[in-house]
Amino acid sequence: MNPVRARLLNQQLVAPQFSSPEQVVSYMGAMQAQDYRLMRWAVAMRTKKPSSEAFRKAFDSGAIVRQHLMRGTWQLIAGQDWPWIMGLCVPKAKAVITGWMHANHIDIPQDEQNRIREIIVQTAADKGSVTEQDFNQALLEKDIVMDKHRLSYHIRFNELSGVLCSGNLDSRKATYRLAPQVKNTMERDESLALLARRYFQSRCPATFEDYVWWSGLNTGDCRRGIELIRNELHVEKIGEREFYVHDSCRTRGFKKDTNLLLPPFDEYLIGYKSREIVLPPEHRHKAHNNSGIFYPVIAHDGIICGNWSPFSKKPQFEFFDEKAGYDLTDELSVFRIFQEIV
Repeated sequence: MNPVRARLLNQQLVAPQFSSPEQVVSYMGAMQAQDYRLMRWAVAMRTKKPSSEAFRKAFDSGAIVRQHLMRGTWQLIAGQDWPWIMGLCVPKAKAVITGWMHANHIDIPQDEQNRIREIIVQTAADKGSVTEQDFNQALLEKDIVMDKHRLSYHIRFNELSGVLCSGNLDSRKATYRLAPQVKNTMERDESLALLARRYFQSRCPATFEDYVWWSGLNTGDCRRGIELIRNELHVEKIGEREFYVHDSCRTRGFKKDTNLLLPPFDEYLIGYKSREIVLPPEHRHKAHNNSGIFYPVIAHDGIICGNWSPFSKKPQFEFFDEKAGYDLTDELSVFRIFQEIV
């Protein structure tokens, strides 16, 4: 098995199988959504026919939700998966945020949380889809002055408490609305199995360490999830490490000379610790820095080989190897599609 081609196929980056954005997001389990505009491209490029309108419709209707979950960062999840994924991820996500607050010497007592929550709920109920600026204005009207950093923690606490979820898609700003009050009826083992299945179906071949990193769950929960779907997985050794491969692993459909313009924080890189399979170690610093900031990259036949500038007026491509001599026809075509999406 060629691991690079397998990852391209199973991540739906070549020969995509799904027509709608919500199908893609559900299949992937969760998708990093750090960049509010470029998250749309991350989903669209995995559909058969990328469409900005299809993404907007799915986002505005709640078929796709943007939430702070894994590793304390933004994720896209399918609305139908929201209850059980929240049930799994919220405890660890709260612990991450609390740790950040302690590191920054910020303390928010419970009575303050309760008071601000009332204002947040009322504002969202009155306006429907709101921005952080709307919350800030509502606080000012009650003579509460709060800096942006502190308010962001309040918003996150209300997300993780099931009070808020993402609102209508705005051109550039994150929005929020009151979250649907849907009870999670799934048993914990069932949720652990489902999350593991979604991960290894969409990202195989992948290691145990890859899954621990991506999910943000503790190692015990990760082992339990894998054990629950053990009959769906087999192990392949690549180099000196063992990789899990799901029974549904796609290996056919790859076309040579495939070029991709990947957004920063794309699952093709951030979904693993074993990135050297597609990213030559000597070029790692050109794909992401040591602080966890990922850059827009170009992949040629699945291998990360350059950078691109998403919001330049004209296409700008820079290859790691100046002598590579890639044909830019595909990149130019993809760039035009990208501009229509974001």
